[in-house]
Amino acid sequence: MNMKLLGSSLIIAGTALGAGMLAIPMVLAQFGVLWGSLLMLLIWVGTTYAALLLLEASIKAGGGLGMNSIARKTLGKGGQVVTNGLLYALLVCLLMAYIIGAGDLVKKLVASLGFALTETQAQVAFTVIAGLVVAAGTGVIDRLNRFLFAAMVLMLAITLVTLVPGISLDNLASVGSDNKVALVKTSSVLFTSFGFMVVIPSLVTYNPEASHKQLRNMVILGSLIPLFCYLFWLYAAVGNLPSEQLVGFANVSELIAALSVNHGGMQLILSVFTGLALLTSFLGVAMALFDQNADTFRQNRAVTYVVTFILPMLGALLAANRFLSVLSYAGIILVFLAIFVPMAMTIKVRQHGNQSGERGNTEVYQAGGGVMALGLSFLFGCFLLMAELI
Repeated sequence: MNMKLLGSSLIIAGTALGAGMLAIPMVLAQFGVLWGSLLMLLIWVGTTYAALLLLEASIKAGGGLGMNSIARKTLGKGGQVVTNGLLYALLVCLLMAYIIGAGDLVKKLVASLGFALTETQAQVAFTVIAGLVVAAGTGVIDRLNRFLFAAMVLMLAITLVTLVPGISLDNLASVGSDNKVALVKTSSVLFTSFGFMVVIPSLVTYNPEASHKQLRNMVILGSLIPLFCYLFWLYAAVGNLPSEQLVGFANVSELIAALSVNHGGMQLILSVFTGLALLTSFLGVAMALFDQNADTFRQNRAVTYVVTFILPMLGALLAANRFLSVLSYAGIILVFLAIFVPMAMTIKVRQHGNQSGERGNTEVYQAGGGVMALGLSFLFGCFLLMAELI
């Protein structure tokens, strides 16, 4: 895998690795690491397969297209309208949440340097500056994201090295609740933590020279990185704190403070990690929305820049202090967009046979598993929808 494809995998991983990962121990601790790990693996398998279905649809639709054009080619005008509506709602909700979270971090950072910014000023400053990076193109995002992701992994590695010696086997083995309905309800949090599929059409466009096998490996590697990060973080946090204490925390800040009691410097390290996680997620989601707007409106970069960021920024200003509420809405939308829409696209392109991306006997990528895998993917989507609505 060349550096461009590796960078693309890191964009996928960075989009998934939002600051929400820090809350995973608080959500899963009471059910024990075994059930938590099994549920996480189930979510990973389901979301990764759905992402491969979207990859198949992107390739067979011709490549070099945004979700808007892929939906029009595969699902017709009606499907295009529904897909665009879902995609815009999802991306705007996610960007609103990230702007709210990042604005708070920027405000605190500037205050530590002796300056004062209001919440509104911090959110606007972050959106304008980070938005300019997105408008510069996928290549710029790729190069910057490699650096940010390396720094984020370094922070996580330092955290794990610090916490691993203090892991208690009793804590890892403890199970505070056998309530499987409550366990299923946590699926919504885990599913949102693997919400990277929105960047796939942009990355197919960014890698026109890549083979279909390389694109498949790009998606799988990009999804594996957050899986291992989530699992390692879950074991480290649960191993250091009893499940009763973890469940009692009201927010991530309390978790960070508790871990920092016996480990000096942990608060700074995890705060830096949170900021980097928010930024990499913002860049991935914003790239998807920018490319979607470029594909839909066919305007120059300046106009697309304004169209892309004006609504999320206004929404963030109006929904201040509602980070988790906005993410919960995004989770319900994501079930339809990440599972059902790619499945419908794939069924259509398989029914129609050769598309613009196929020529003669040239081998064209197809996600494995056949009809049975598609059926299981549908059941997986129903499972997630049930978890969101319980």
